[in-house]
Amino acid sequence: MIPMMTRRAATLLALGSARGALAQVPGRAVRTVVGFAAGGPQDIVARLYAERLRGSYAPQVIVENRTGAGGRLGVEAVKAAPPDGTVLLIAAASLLTIYPHLYGRNLRYDALTDLTPVTPVCVYPFALTVRADHPARDLAGFAAWSRERGETPFASPAAGSMPHFLGVQIGRSLGLTLTHVPYRGTAPAVQDLLGGQIPAVLVPVGGVSSYQRAGTLRILGLSSTARLDSLPGVPTFAEQDHADLSAEEWLGAFLPAHVPAELAEELRRALVAGSETQEVREGLARLDYRPLTSTSAEFVARLRAERDQWGPVVQASGFRPED
Repeated sequence: MIPMMTRRAATLLALGSARGALAQVPGRAVRTVVGFAAGGPQDIVARLYAERLRGSYAPQVIVENRTGAGGRLGVEAVKAAPPDGTVLLIAAASLLTIYPHLYGRNLRYDALTDLTPVTPVCVYPFALTVRADHPARDLAGFAAWSRERGETPFASPAAGSMPHFLGVQIGRSLGLTLTHVPYRGTAPAVQDLLGGQIPAVLVPVGGVSSYQRAGTLRILGLSSTARLDSLPGVPTFAEQDHADLSAEEWLGAFLPAHVPAELAEELRRALVAGSETQEVREGLARLDYRPLTSTSAEFVARLRAERDQWGPVVQASGFRPED
């Protein structure tokens, strides 16, 4: 008599059959959904990892750009996808940790119930930046200069973004009156900084690092917990006695809810292996991003903690999104 299979063995057998079927179906592809346009940083990261997933996770992996609603449409698309591992999401932290406080009940997804958090894939800090001819040379100098003005505008890449609310925290921590000016992306904000239309920007470090090296802009501080190897002369906010301003944004990988745990772990292992390749490390370094991975449990804990952390900041800002 053949012994009855355990539930775990049956699950593994079913998964093995599903993978075999995936490899045998002509043209069948795994889709990596990104909520922003092709050519942007999130798209670049998704494509770096898609190359590493081909063959290790699936025979074919393509990147699909589902733009609109500040990235929310991409998350919603993955939420609605079948839980068979053929659709995954690469998304920034703010869509999952800040948006719940912005949109409340109007947000049509919850990262912890509608998705399966797999692992972060990379992380990057923000840079408070002024022109090279600005009198401030550090955070204290900027605070003194701003107090003399009485009110200081600063630019971020978008309303409701993490640097928007980090700027709110900077103003509160330093006792400054900072007025947020939202832009449609990092590049136009930096161009207005160079042109003198805005006195300061708070943007991902990769958007200003080349100007810092060229001497046309000056980064006054980074929100990372440690200095970057690519910018060894630039101090962090923590080094300037403001550890409360440490904040980094990660990009993470997610599957739909109810994906079998073994399949999610297979994807996680493939992403971790990809993060260790020279191609991914060099590609991320060009953006001034750093690879970052963790266990799924650690990722869930981080997501939950950061979502709780940003709630009071968003509420205190009084900001309400228009869309």
